[in-house]
Amino acid sequence: MPENVVAAQLYTVRQFTKNAKEVAQTLKKVADIGYTAVQISAFGDVSPAEVAKMCADNGLRIISTHTNWQRFVDDIDGVIQEHEIYGCKHPAIGGLFGEYRSVEGLKRFLDEFGPVGEKLAAAGMDFSYHNHSHEFARYGGKTWMEMLFEQMQGNEVFKFELDVYWVQHGGADPAYWVRKCAGREPLLHLKDMAITPDREQRFAEVGEGNLNWPAILQAAQEGGVEWYCVEQDQCYERDPFESLAISYRHLKEWGFS
Repeated sequence: MPENVVAAQLYTVRQFTKNAKEVAQTLKKVADIGYTAVQISAFGDVSPAEVAKMCADNGLRIISTHTNWQRFVDDIDGVIQEHEIYGCKHPAIGGLFGEYRSVEGLKRFLDEFGPVGEKLAAAGMDFSYHNHSHEFARYGGKTWMEMLFEQMQGNEVFKFELDVYWVQHGGADPAYWVRKCAGREPLLHLKDMAITPDREQRFAEVGEGNLNWPAILQAAQEGGVEWYCVEQDQCYERDPFESLAISYRHLKEWGFS
């Protein structure tokens, strides 16, 4: 089974990454859990060089980031430079919202992506799109996500960073979408979905909710996923580091580490 492929998405512990001291402490805690890779997101004012050194000191590989889409558009050279410092070839966005939520918004995104993709390709990098659930709204019989998939078919730079929780939240089948994106998904976001007796839908640690993990993980392996990124948007009454540890333990029990 896959080893050294499970990464911690550090958005999970964003309240503990506001400055250099907190980032250093957080990275040590994540490494102590057993993670050997991280995806950077929601850091405070800490330079890429400092982050890269801290990760190296803790034996953590930086496998991706979540970078605001507007930065890709306005400062692609700076984005590339940062990822070169990180030794990372999979920059990604954490989400696409607002005026992009329409057919016209999709066209705008595709138009903006053209020069961004060209620059990334020239630097030996690709681009991963992280979904939420609004991409599964229908426009004229097709979901926004389906239209994006079709429009970007054949584009070797454009990849998908499927978030299985948000796929399920959008009323779609996570395992189906992981299979659909086979060969185009270096990154996969893992978080579980739980329901309370009062029917409150909650984020949950991997293995603590109701998602079909055998089907999802089998599809991921067959589809060539490189990195399995554990993320939990909210941990509620639980310490976020404990949540990361619970998810890691379950994945290790299933043969992933």
